[in-house]
Amino acid sequence: MQPTLELQGLRKRFDGTLAVDDVTLAVPPGTVFGLLGPNGAGKTTTIRMLMDIIGPDSGEVRVFGHPRTRADLDRIGYLPEERGLYRKMTLREQLIFLGELHGLPKKTLGAKADGWLERMGLADRAKAKVEELSKGMQQKVQLAGTMLHDPDLLVLDEPFSGLDPINQVLFKDTLAQHKAASKTVLFSTHVMEQAERLCDHIALIARGRVVLAGELAAIKREMGANSYRLVATGDLERLRRTPGIVEVAGSNGDLRLRAETGVDGARLLRELVSFLEVHEFRSAEPTLEEIFVKVVHDANA
Repeated sequence: MQPTLELQGLRKRFDGTLAVDDVTLAVPPGTVFGLLGPNGAGKTTTIRMLMDIIGPDSGEVRVFGHPRTRADLDRIGYLPEERGLYRKMTLREQLIFLGELHGLPKKTLGAKADGWLERMGLADRAKAKVEELSKGMQQKVQLAGTMLHDPDLLVLDEPFSGLDPINQVLFKDTLAQHKAASKTVLFSTHVMEQAERLCDHIALIARGRVVLAGELAAIKREMGANSYRLVATGDLERLRRTPGIVEVAGSNGDLRLRAETGVDGARLLRELVSFLEVHEFRSAEPTLEEIFVKVVHDANA
């Protein structure tokens, strides 16, 4: 299936500093794709090149199966990291204005704006000026404006920044509904909990380079192939001297073990029950945060 978005060998240098270094990735259609990495990794620069705000020094951006053109931007919704709304406009005026910029028919814009204000829980503030709202409310208005034209590709740069837990849930539900309509979502974040709950695929960037990419479930299976959760009592210190075990983490009998490559789990369990009372033993996939910390650490080593 043709990717919705392809970045091929993107590079960008600022004043001698290589900010993005040969970034190549593909975003499948109908998925939520996480562009992950620590602050300063190159996520925002990559997104700005995707959106044609800045040009790459080399490389190519392809969308919808062809090299990106200015016309393609009408099929993309973009929420930048730096939010920007006209503070003196009312919420309804703001959404109608944004819809006009995307070329939506004026006769339908009022109803669309009202529908999105209702969806964002802001229907009673339709005549309020943007400057009268909290930052969280302004962010909801901007998300509504980003999605008003029903984009095929939604690109969000740190969309959850500054949101309270209730509005984080609203944003997550909105993105999930967009995906359910067979649309594609790409968002950047350095907060792994959000990515783990939402993403089908990820690309992890460190120092401007993609250091890990693919389907999230497959990455977790691969990186957790030799990891086990063990709940047990007995001579737990002996675990550190048990052949085949290379790492023991945790406390109070609730532990994570990492075995050498090729060690059979059933054989390892037989060894463990010879000196422990085992209450639970199972494969343990790492969390995305654990993957993130390890991969970024290895990339920076």
